[in-house]
Amino acid sequence: MAVYFSIFLVILTGITGVVWLADKLYLAPKRKLTLVDAQAQCQETLPDDVITKLSEPSVVVDTSVQIFPVIAFVLILRSFLWEPFQIPSGSMMPTLLDGDFILVNKFNYGLRDPVVRNKFFEVGLPERGDVVVFKYPRDPKIDYIKRVIGLPGDRIIYRNKSIYIKPACLESDAKCPEFEQVVQNFLKETDTPDGSYGLSRHTSIMPNKTHDILIDNQILPRTQHYYQQAGTQRDEFVVPQGHYYVMGDNRDHSLDARFWGFVPEENLVGEAIAIWMSFDFDRDENSLLPKWVPTNVRFSRLGWIN
Repeated sequence: MAVYFSIFLVILTGITGVVWLADKLYLAPKRKLTLVDAQAQCQETLPDDVITKLSEPSVVVDTSVQIFPVIAFVLILRSFLWEPFQIPSGSMMPTLLDGDFILVNKFNYGLRDPVVRNKFFEVGLPERGDVVVFKYPRDPKIDYIKRVIGLPGDRIIYRNKSIYIKPACLESDAKCPEFEQVVQNFLKETDTPDGSYGLSRHTSIMPNKTHDILIDNQILPRTQHYYQQAGTQRDEFVVPQGHYYVMGDNRDHSLDARFWGFVPEENLVGEAIAIWMSFDFDRDENSLLPKWVPTNVRFSRLGWIN
């Protein structure tokens, strides 16, 4: 849906931009000359309604001239700087909840054209622990949001609900690092979104970022469904160059890289940096209002994303 909106925005900006430019360079001067010629042929001053008719542009031209700067500003802002997204599921709990509206920084990972998404200006690349929005590799029309766990060249093991990372090693390195377990400090037991029990909350200490995760102790490891990479064990992954390994913070309720593989660098949209609005949608079936109408504003959730 976001892809179609981007294409529509580019087309609309192009059309209104052409009309705006044509009006500035040709149509507006032509209207002025027409008014001067009409006045020269008339011995008396032209009536106000005639002046207005000769000097004002058509509805199409006037509308294009008025909205072009606004649309161009929105296109630049949305394509190269920031774009809003809504969280549609609980796969990133407790960091992000269903009903959170987030702001995604698209500048951090380089500038791309809004249609084909070819990068034309290099800025930076994701780091471990970043929360990123990306095009789902199996269906690029869908936007996903997960946390970066593995960088290109890393070896990742997810075993017994713990993560082990062996950073990429270059041939020039004198000594390659070994696997290191990501520390997950237990915080408390908590309820699941449907009111049942069994989730435990932990603080995960990544190399450059600390954040909370949820683990469902009632769900067994699903290694038989993991993405199978040639030359590795079921629960081990080697991140290819130009790709990233991502996981949801709600570990046992997230469809992520464990099940479908890696995210190509060209699929990255940007880094999720802040929650700018958050709503509850706890409306039952007997409500007179539709379910998409919020029942509450969660002001306490507004702020930066860890």
